[in-house]
Amino acid sequence: MNTKLFVGNLSFNATENDLQDAFSQFGAVSEVNIMMDRVTNRPRGFAFVTMASPEDAEKAIQGMNGKDFDGRALTVNEARPREDRPPRQGGGGGGGGRDRGDRGGYRR
Repeated sequence: MNTKLFVGNLSFNATENDLQDAFSQFGAVSEVNIMMDRVTNRPRGFAFVTMASPEDAEKAIQGMNGKDFDGRALTVNEARPREDRPPRQGGGGGGGGRDRGDRGGYRR
């Protein structure tokens, strides 16, 4: 049974191959996904690594959590299921004008 791990504080220079190599020393790696920003298409600084077994995942957590990886101390733990969030409602809203009162140089 596969176990998905969350890998945080990831260097923006890290690649999926780098993570594959690093985590494979603890067991079989099924999948590696570095999360990318949709707008800029740049890494967001975290990834998910799926290990082939819970035992391999536990070894990877023990071996990689807090370890320096490309100059950054990784945070590695078992990934939690994504929480259900309410659907996003449209737009945000402009700031509108503000009442300047007697400030701003408009004196009568």
